[in-house]
Amino acid sequence: MKQLSLLFIAIAVMTLAMTGCKNKSHRNVGDSIVAEEPTVTDSTVYGVCGENTAMHTLSLITDAGDTLEYVLDDSEENPVVGGLLAGDRLAVVEGPEMDGEKTAKKVINLTTLLGKWTSLDKNFEIEEGGTVKSYVEAEKNPWTSWKILNGKLVLNRDTFAIDNLGSDSLYLENDKGIFVYKRAK
Repeated sequence: MKQLSLLFIAIAVMTLAMTGCKNKSHRNVGDSIVAEEPTVTDSTVYGVCGENTAMHTLSLITDAGDTLEYVLDDSEENPVVGGLLAGDRLAVVEGPEMDGEKTAKKVINLTTLLGKWTSLDKNFEIEEGGTVKSYVEAEKNPWTSWKILNGKLVLNRDTFAIDNLGSDSLYLENDKGIFVYKRAK
């Protein structure tokens, strides 16, 4: 009788585990099952702005050491955020080729993105290496990490389009609205 009860419990647990999370992959960790997030491939090209960069062209020295030349896609409203300065670290989202030349659909100046930003309810610092430091102690879910994924800024699990990035301002947008930050000192 005891074996039958244990068998019934084991079948019930397996059934719940199989039907509880249908669209996520799982991995076992000890006696528990952990849901894994689906992975998204990042198509962004990372590197440093080269000295041959001009008004409508970008020279990018990639992390692999290659030099790529891009035509800046003027059909996008604001393809470059944060400016183009030789030596600055950049994230580039490639667009379709135009007349046999590579185009840059979105260029994010990561050097300009780094630093302290503040608003009415947020006060945080984006640091090199993907970390975010929050300066608001009462915040429930402070941002602790950042990355660029396909031309968007991901802060923890919040994904934003970077509408504007200047020396003193940062405009982020997602489905909840537009969030404006100013550079903190």
